[in-house]
Amino acid sequence: GLSMPKDTLRCVGYHGFCFHSKSCPEPFAAFGTCSRRQKTCCIDTTSNFHTCQDEGGHCVPPEIKCLQEQVGLCPHREWKCCTEV
Repeated sequence: GLSMPKDTLRCVGYHGFCFHSKSCPEPFAAFGTCSRRQKTCCIDTTSNFHTCQDEGGHCVPPEIKCLQEQVGLCPHREWKCCTEV
């Protein structure tokens, strides 16, 4: 695998970028940290990537069945975003 920290890989997996500054430039929104908390993970808010909670959903682990899935980012890649659990 790549020799990047897990949190950095997760950020990149969510189409985010790691910025040195604590705040993200427009139109990016902060979504955690990268590089062992040395940088901020920023995600492009103009794309269809919203966090699950922004959309009013809940993040659930893969073993839980959703009544209704919805679009939204969860902090854990395998987790699903559900409107109803």
